[in-house]
Amino acid sequence: MPLFNNLKEHRARLGINQQQLGALAGVSRQTISQIERGDYSPSVTLALKLAKICNVSVEDIFNYEEDNNE
Repeated sequence: MPLFNNLKEHRARLGINQQQLGALAGVSRQTISQIERGDYSPSVTLALKLAKICNVSVEDIFNYEEDNNE
């Protein structure tokens, strides 16, 4: 998957756990875990919410890289 993120680092900087971040964003702890592992790509709305909670831009958390092998 070409979408990379550093949500875990931003969450750690805030000093909150996955459950707390999920509650702030209106999603489950499992959703936050899946995003951090790269197993789930959030909607644009959720990505914007997470960026706002972390007080950064979406680009500070998420990075898209093209796969040039295809």
